[in-house]
Amino acid sequence: MSKRLSTVLAALALTVAAGCGTSSPPASTAAPAPAPSAPPSGAAFPVKVEHLYGTTEIAKRPERIVTIGLSDHEPVLALGFKPVGVVDWFQRSPFSDWPWAKEKWGGTEPTVLGLREDGVKFEKLVALKPDLIFAMYSGIQKEHYDKLSQIAPVVAQPKGYDPYAAPWQEMTLLAGRALGEEARAKELIIGIANTFAKVRADHPQWKGQTAVAADSFKAGQYSAFQKGDPKSAFLAELGFTIPERITERAGKSNVAEFGSEGLNLLEVDRLVWLTTGKEPWERIRNDSVYKELKVAKQGRDLFLTYQDPPIGAALSFNTVLSIPYAIDQVVPLLEK
Repeated sequence: MSKRLSTVLAALALTVAAGCGTSSPPASTAAPAPAPSAPPSGAAFPVKVEHLYGTTEIAKRPERIVTIGLSDHEPVLALGFKPVGVVDWFQRSPFSDWPWAKEKWGGTEPTVLGLREDGVKFEKLVALKPDLIFAMYSGIQKEHYDKLSQIAPVVAQPKGYDPYAAPWQEMTLLAGRALGEEARAKELIIGIANTFAKVRADHPQWKGQTAVAADSFKAGQYSAFQKGDPKSAFLAELGFTIPERITERAGKSNVAEFGSEGLNLLEVDRLVWLTTGKEPWERIRNDSVYKELKVAKQGRDLFLTYQDPPIGAALSFNTVLSIPYAIDQVVPLLEK
């Protein structure tokens, strides 16, 4: 994911640079987008926030926010702001229809700047005239951060973490500081922490059990998500332990990838598959190696979809907005 988006950013870097010198985009390319509705704030601007690439100053309360991180729009929404431009991870239509975010969007549809696989269309970004850009869950490189900073203040990922590995709490706090809503961000974090604590208290048997979140996009190819990945982080907050062998194999990537011969890596107490639907379920279950795993034979595997219901997407986002929905959906399934 990080490599793909970084490649696209590199390919479009010149487009960004060219757009930076344009005082206003041509009328034909200007995409209309409503200004966000934001709650009153007692925060005084300017504010300064630290992130991976230094310190960014936001001179005034932003009104036209663009998010190029795959899930950055969700902490922004949770804090009462509606981004005017976003990146579409799962090609949801309408974009604002996720059950955990629908109410926050209130019928507003942001401009989609690109899909996960294609990256950001920067001519669209420039046309939106943003006054703040979030690039927290994006894997953005320094040279591209510098290019974007010529358009508007940019908030990159929290420092001290590999790309796509910063905890949702850090992402929420960073967004809260940038938006002058740090106190509100802390309240939201505490509320979810209390919910997780109750789940752990209600399920003491999960403590010490191992769990892995996995995926398979084609026959004979599998991915297991290391402990820093949002999906694994969600399972860990329920009380499970993510095996170190997965994280070690993944290295700096968010996933460990292997063929059927490596499926023994998934021999854990609870195995959670996130797939695109029933076809992958049958393909995985029919893998001759997988059939021999105890976790499969004993029915300790759980299959979730990214769509209808979008439980897998909620775990993939693992944001301050999607987590309550994910808890409500996943915990009863694990209880079975």
